[in-house]
Amino acid sequence: MRVALDILIWVLFAFVIIGAIPVAAGAYQFLLIPFHSFKNHYSKARPHLPRVAVLLPAWNEGAVIGNSIERLVKLSYPAGRLRIYVVDDASTDDTPDVVLGKAAKYPGMVFHLRRQKGGEGKAHTLNHGITHLLADDWMEALLIMDADVIYREDSLRRMTSHLGDPKVGAVTAYIAEGSADPNYLTRFIAFEYVAAQKASRRAQNVLGALACLAGGAQLHSRENLLAIGGRIDTSSLAEDTFTTFNTQLGGRKVVFEPHAVVLAEEPGSIGALWKQRLRWARGNVQLTQRFHKVWFRPSKVHRLGSISFGLFWFTTFLLPVAMILSSIGLIGLYFLERELASTVFRVSWFLSACTYVFLTLYTIFLDGPTGRRSWREALLFPGIISLLVMIMAFAPGSLDHWLPGLFGLQVTEVGQEIWTLSVYAWLSLSMVAAWLVKKVESTRIGRMLSPLLIYFVGYGALLCAITFDSYIKEFQGAAQVWDKTEKTGRVAA
Repeated sequence: MRVALDILIWVLFAFVIIGAIPVAAGAYQFLLIPFHSFKNHYSKARPHLPRVAVLLPAWNEGAVIGNSIERLVKLSYPAGRLRIYVVDDASTDDTPDVVLGKAAKYPGMVFHLRRQKGGEGKAHTLNHGITHLLADDWMEALLIMDADVIYREDSLRRMTSHLGDPKVGAVTAYIAEGSADPNYLTRFIAFEYVAAQKASRRAQNVLGALACLAGGAQLHSRENLLAIGGRIDTSSLAEDTFTTFNTQLGGRKVVFEPHAVVLAEEPGSIGALWKQRLRWARGNVQLTQRFHKVWFRPSKVHRLGSISFGLFWFTTFLLPVAMILSSIGLIGLYFLERELASTVFRVSWFLSACTYVFLTLYTIFLDGPTGRRSWREALLFPGIISLLVMIMAFAPGSLDHWLPGLFGLQVTEVGQEIWTLSVYAWLSLSMVAAWLVKKVESTRIGRMLSPLLIYFVGYGALLCAITFDSYIKEFQGAAQVWDKTEKTGRVAA
């Protein structure tokens, strides 16, 4: 009996350790970033100005497409070496009129390609344009972008310089949240994008394996486009990530250029963000299954199979699972070895707090303007409740009596147990709370309360809840719908 109990304790302890692995992986990834100062692709880049065809898939983008075209025309790129092709996915608004107007204004530079049957998804729309572009030999490089994004003037030149190395198949840029009137959610997204792109993708450059070419900034050489079949994958919801993997599996490099900045309009409500990120997360589930033979299998052809890259991928992909296992481990240890549970809790949350401070300060350092604009969101990314839990890890017992004392309450033994178990379960409960906030937002009073609730629950918990929802949707075999995020033209050019 004692042996079985000891085994159970070790299993529960292992669950808590699994929950701490994403924290360690995050710290490891950020520790790689300084190496990007000398382990990068700049030594092999050179001035390179191929003939670039820009491909914009558009469905009912009349509010933003005109401004995007104007900004593309003004890019710092030689005249006659840039053409803009808008693939109109059977739009029902004024998108065709806007594009045709720009084509008349910039003859030989702006082109309108109309699909009569729309609604099949972004990949099908892109393939319509790619088929047209590959029909002749003018295009030497293809830039795939979204209809609403705004490129800084020097961004394309910075990206094409990497294609001067024939071993590079594709280049991506830094997508920055660019709303002129940011709200609490877009400020969270802005901070997230610095951490997930400007920071993490630098680390991926160091490793030599990139997880994803940003959907709004994919620059491919013609050779790479032909090598991956001359088409974009249409079987998943993550066509950009599939293209990224296929490029690298074919032995061609993919490079992230952090100084090529592209501004994008991001969702301003939890419902819209959930819809967008659920599509992304489901695509990652599909990709993880499709490329199951790649993971943790080092190869001389590519670096996707490296241990480090696999660790980064799965600690993000399986983060909700790790959080749930950690809660189960702590609660189980509480009933079996209360002192061990308390020690493990303090150590794991203490390490989480140290990592959180390190990652947050580093992220702010990488993009000062975003850090100044989103400092509240950077501070409260884990949520106020998680920050209180971190304080408990630093100062055990500080909140157990101090917090109730603020309200003149005394904690009973039963109350102490409920409090402790709630704290141990918070990693899992935070995802449930985030899901409830999404539900609440759809009500009239919820629209006013949801910002405050997200600050308490945490933006990180919201992202994890969406990832968990993607598991459910894929298990259920839910329809693969490419839901377009509504754009209003809020990007500050």
